[in-house]
Amino acid sequence: MTVTLEAGRLSAVDQARYWEDGFLHPIPVLEAGEVAGARKALEEMERDWLDNGLSLSLNTYKRVNAQVVMPFAADLARHPAILDVIEGILGPDLLIYAAEFFIKEPGTSQIVSMHQDLTYWGLGAIDGLVTAWIALSPATPASGCMDFVRGSHKSPILPHEDTFDAENLLSRGQEVKVDIAEGDKTPIVLEAGQMSLHHGLTIHGSGPNASDDRRIGFVVRYIRPDMEQQVGARDFAMAARGADRFGHFTQTPAPEALFAPGALALYDEIRAEQSKFMMKGAQGTNEIYA
Repeated sequence: MTVTLEAGRLSAVDQARYWEDGFLHPIPVLEAGEVAGARKALEEMERDWLDNGLSLSLNTYKRVNAQVVMPFAADLARHPAILDVIEGILGPDLLIYAAEFFIKEPGTSQIVSMHQDLTYWGLGAIDGLVTAWIALSPATPASGCMDFVRGSHKSPILPHEDTFDAENLLSRGQEVKVDIAEGDKTPIVLEAGQMSLHHGLTIHGSGPNASDDRRIGFVVRYIRPDMEQQVGARDFAMAARGADRFGHFTQTPAPEALFAPGALALYDEIRAEQSKFMMKGAQGTNEIYA
């Protein structure tokens, strides 16, 4: 059942449902023209910048902190209709911790193993983070939509195993070390322009894309300013709405042009700092983090 917004905002009933289940969907946020425009901007960037002399792979920029180097990603992450919904979960003061594109090409076997987001982020197992997953193409069981485990956010961070599987879209191929029955999974079906929300401790993952279209998810991690990096020496975030009265994060500006030199230098700085805690204790490597 589609979430019905009240003047663009979550009802008290739907807010309570999020905190009870650990997720909420499907939520309408983007008009058809906005979806088409966002996908066009993404695919034009992929065409124009694939072999354009970037120091890292284009996939790395799409998968980590896209908001730092891609103006259209920063604009979409700060879209008023999305922020109006996020306020119902986190309140009026919002930062963007990260924005990224999770893309599964048609007829491919890439997956996302079942995991909890907060496992390696160093932010603590608290309620000050919500992930918005915005569909820029249909997300269905056939295309590899996410599956959530209802109520799993009420558990602490559970043990995970790193696989570094080449077919796994996660940075470490991390997988929660508990048995999850198929019947415990809720498929998160989204039409283009709809989004889901999930808590940082909600167990989730997704299967391969057997459809004939790209499965494109734009994923934004929103945090309250009182969140704090507990493992690394420094961390970064971008202002989205309201005020930051804590100063726990180095504020990053929205980029003015695709892959501008100053934005690329900042991106490298952030990536180097975040690698220290995102990959702490890892026994393997990947292209996403140094």
